[in-house]
Amino acid sequence: MKEATLEITRRHAILGGTAFALAASLPAMANAATPYEAPGSSPASTNNDHGDSDMNTFKTKDGVSIYFKDWGTGPIVTFSHGWPLQADAWDAQMLFLGKQGYRVIAHDRRGHGRSSQTWGGNDLDTYADDLAELFDHLNVKEATMVGHSTGGGEVVRYIARHGNKRVKKAVLIGAIPPIMVKSDKNPGGLPISVFDGLRSGVAENRAQFFLDLSLPFYGYNKPDAKVSEGARQQFVSQGMQSSVIASYDCIKAFSETDQTEDLKKIEVPTLILQGDADQIVPISDSGMLSVKIIKNATLKVIPGAPHGMCTTIPDQVNQELLTFLKA
Repeated sequence: MKEATLEITRRHAILGGTAFALAASLPAMANAATPYEAPGSSPASTNNDHGDSDMNTFKTKDGVSIYFKDWGTGPIVTFSHGWPLQADAWDAQMLFLGKQGYRVIAHDRRGHGRSSQTWGGNDLDTYADDLAELFDHLNVKEATMVGHSTGGGEVVRYIARHGNKRVKKAVLIGAIPPIMVKSDKNPGGLPISVFDGLRSGVAENRAQFFLDLSLPFYGYNKPDAKVSEGARQQFVSQGMQSSVIASYDCIKAFSETDQTEDLKKIEVPTLILQGDADQIVPISDSGMLSVKIIKNATLKVIPGAPHGMCTTIPDQVNQELLTFLKA
């Protein structure tokens, strides 16, 4: 049953408009300064000590090396990261849920982190297919799939292309669906000029661009924000581990891919978690639309939370995840 667990008041609508305006200003910033064995499953390894990187990778059908983490034992929770990050962005959630008795799995998307830096395949179809191969490799079943931002789009595209059979539940955090770019069909989207600006930032000076982008990403540009320079540096470090072509091409993937029909194919209970102060993926054109399309979705709005809330308010995000997993 669709419901918003927090009423979207007029104040939230105003904040949504502010988020749109802030997101639209992003282009200018570029120029500013023993694994769980489910019934019928097989373990990924004889133990959960994955210190050897060779044990932490597998080859896709097209020869791409995908890095992954597979920790803990228990019901499976998988994590798909946002752009331009990698699996380490989920550290707080994986540590917490691993200690709560879950088997937690995260991977570096192709072109990101420790996975192969390919020239092509930087699109949602390929991302979803890589994830399907990872699930086959680890024999993942009855998983709760969690995706943040672009990773949320990856989760949705995975279900659309590969079905619900391996999935028990889904969680979309600040996720990109249905579609971000503005068009006649999506008048509330962001202008293409915003994404052109992102591409310019990546092409011209990625390091400075990622540093600048970390401010609205984590909400650190707000007057009352408690800025973590460590989090900002981590954002830049993870972003710079992606290849320039992957970080460039992924912008088109996350902004111009229409996932409206994908959302209709989700049959499992879905939690949509988003902050009403998200300056990167405005809630009015993402979470508030997706909840109306997915058959069995609940929207939970966190007042004042930014796009990168998995880092800025991990305790609150972790508790929301745990509550949903136990429901």
